[in-house]
Parts: sequence; structure tokens; C-alpha cells
Amino acid sequence: MPQIQLTPAQRKLHRADAHHLDPVVLIGADGLTDAVRREVDAALNAHGLIKVRVFSDDRNEREAMLRDLADTLDAAPIQHIGKLLVLWRPIPDKAKAPDEDRKPGPREIKILKYSKKGGQRPEVKTVRLLGNQRLTAGGLIKKAKKPKPKSVKKLNQA
Repeated sequence: MPQIQLTPAQRKLHRADAHHLDPVVLIGADGLTDAVRREVDAALNAHGLIKVRVFSDDRNEREAMLRDLADTLDAAPIQHIGKLLVLWRPIPDKAKAPDEDRKPGPREIKILKYSKKGGQRPEVKTVRLLGNQRLTAGGLIKKAKKPKPKSVKKLNQA
């Protein structure tokens, strides 16, 4: 039995989500090899819900492939329809990269400039602000305000 057990309602939702998907892995005449298992595992890690196309005419062989993939990869078999197999496994959480502690990068802000005549559309301007920039009320880009330095007297008192 596969590791993941789904209710019929969950299986139905995954079937609906998989309807528009294209097959990600193709299994040819060599059948279910280690390379195919690695590719299916990588696709499950990346997408979670995948379709696999099998070019075999034997239905029992395709069912055996679906069970084997589900057992070895700890996935849930969602559907076997024709030559398509649908598998699902939750996407694992990614490890936090060391660079994720950085401050946010450039951001794009839309500025609306209204015309002095009534009834005209405002002019939309997209501006890219870097980390050390700010947008003034008038729509100008300026450097971010620096904190005011404390006086020497106040530093000595503390």
C-alpha cells in the first residue's frame, strides 16, 4: 500500500487539478527503470501533482507501475486513465537559503499624476525604487532619510 492515504473527496480534488496538466515523465519500452524513478521523484518534489505517460499497451503492467511508483516514492496514486498515471505527493518545505536574511531588493511603485483639467485619465508612471530610496509626496525619488546623529553630550550622559 502507498504511504499516503487520501479520502475520495481529496482524490477527486486532485483529479480535477490534474485535468489540465501535461505529462511530465514518459515511460518508454524499457519500462520502469531507476532513471525513470529518479525523474518521477524529482517531478514530485518540484510540482507535487504530476502526470506520467506510459507507452505500454498492457493495462495490468501500467497498474503495476502505478502501484510500484506510489510505494517506492511515498506518493498517492490519484488516477489511472488510459495510458496516463496521476501521482500526488505534498511538496517538501525548502530549506532556507543563507541569503534570505537580506533586506528586500528594488520595488516598483506606480505613481498617478492627475491632470488639472477634469474628466481626463490620470497619467500612470511606474518607478523603480532601490533599497536606499524613498518616494516623496510630490512624486520625486530621494535618498532615504538618515537617522539624526545624537549629540556628544547625550552620548556621554547615557
